[in-house]
Amino acid sequence: MNAVYMMASGQHGTLYIGVTNDLVRRAHEHREGLIEGFTKRYGVKRLVWFELHDSILTAIQREKSLKKYKREWKVNLIERENPKWADLYPAFFVAEGPLSHLQPPERHM
Repeated sequence: MNAVYMMASGQHGTLYIGVTNDLVRRAHEHREGLIEGFTKRYGVKRLVWFELHDSILTAIQREKSLKKYKREWKVNLIERENPKWADLYPAFFVAEGPLSHLQPPERHM
């Protein structure tokens, strides 16, 4: 699953934009501080936005474009899909069953 994603330290906090071929693994690495760098240093652990791509090349192009945009545009992009800046990572592990209607709705991109 090729993805461009944004992580945040909190609502309207520090943002990080990345690209990966395994969003679940990469988000886990950010959340747990497993890789030294920007996200670990600034506590950027909340997956607030992502976009899936068939091609890693397309994802890389999108990541580069997003990094050039002003912060206000990035915030608007996040808030269009995720107005409360909820952490989207737990939704990857939503189980189906009799109580699944109580879990957050799926996010389609």
